[in-house]
Amino acid sequence: MVLNFLWVGFVLLAFAVGLYKLVVLGDVEVFSKMIESTFDMAKTSFEICLSLAGVMTLWLGIMRVGEKGGAIGALAWVVRPFFSRLFPEVPRDHPVHGTMILNFSANLLGLDNAATPVGLEAMRQLQELNPDKTTASNAQIMFLVLNTSGLTLIPVAILAYRAQAGAANPTDVFLPILLTTFFSTLAGLIAVAVVQRIRLFDPVVLAWLVGLGAGVAALIALFAQMPKERVEVVSTLIANVTLFSVITAFVALAAWRRVDVYETFIEGAKEGFAVVIKILPYLVAMLVAIGVFRASGAMDYLIGAVRGTAALFSDDTRFVEALPTGLMKPLSGSGARGLMLEAMHTHGADSFIGRLVCTFQGATDTTFYIIAVYFGSVGVRQTRHAVPCGLLADLTAVVAGILVAYVFFG
Repeated sequence: MVLNFLWVGFVLLAFAVGLYKLVVLGDVEVFSKMIESTFDMAKTSFEICLSLAGVMTLWLGIMRVGEKGGAIGALAWVVRPFFSRLFPEVPRDHPVHGTMILNFSANLLGLDNAATPVGLEAMRQLQELNPDKTTASNAQIMFLVLNTSGLTLIPVAILAYRAQAGAANPTDVFLPILLTTFFSTLAGLIAVAVVQRIRLFDPVVLAWLVGLGAGVAALIALFAQMPKERVEVVSTLIANVTLFSVITAFVALAAWRRVDVYETFIEGAKEGFAVVIKILPYLVAMLVAIGVFRASGAMDYLIGAVRGTAALFSDDTRFVEALPTGLMKPLSGSGARGLMLEAMHTHGADSFIGRLVCTFQGATDTTFYIIAVYFGSVGVRQTRHAVPCGLLADLTAVVAGILVAYVFFG
């Protein structure tokens, strides 16, 4: 219902704005741009799925090796006390606990190519437990919102973009991104917990949250004492070594348990292409609606309204120039990346705006893309409270990002 409302809303608003620009402003090209956008977004959706097919095939094969070799079960045992409280309807001994922790770990390390296939596998396992196959379960919603909140410890891609843009210190956004994404994830977790009546004051939950917070603080301390030019190198090294260590551990443990690793890998890999084919219609629908919304100029009017409102309350409206990136990120990752790069080119990588757009880009995730892909892969149509809770996390990231940027960069 929510996705239907949003999809129809994007299309109707785009048409209304396009009609206004044609009739009142005399923009005869607006509908041509909107139609062109529909084809471009359909092509982009196919290209995304095509590139995802190879990655899905690889990681579903690796996941099957980890499952047969017992590595997934070992991870599930470690996180079971915490996850059994966040996901009370999932059996304590179910292997999806291990799959989810792998997905979260890949997101934390900024390994998007590894995170998505593992996340889709986790969603499939949760769907097996779902009594109503067309309606999102509580566990699926919690898992999805934690993904859309964009928790990232090492924003490798953002650091690289800033270096390419000529930033004097590409790593100066590391701490703002870390703080912003932490607040975003916490807001998403609390929102879902309130709706689902999960006890966040449970001693085990509190202990894990405090422990994770301590881990974040330790990482901040580690990078804070490092020479600035080494942060990107070390963070990339940590991410890559961790990822390959996981692959090696899966293969080694399976081989030690006398599992036929090669055949097991092939068995899991065969499922990759089928999953991608199932995703494509959902992805086309969502990206086309978002594309025409942007091509019509509706996004520009939205930003203008926000700028006017902000001017009523403060003389310092610099943050408004960065808002297109923050508002676009839940809709389109590539669109937000383009806006971020354009802002750094226009205002400078070391400007307040240049740093804020990087904070937005690194601290949030593509909510509607994730919803379309994750729920689409298992055929869920009724998303219940997933979209509101995900958007609340995004809104928290925007507000927190602005406040943190003023603290760090004035």
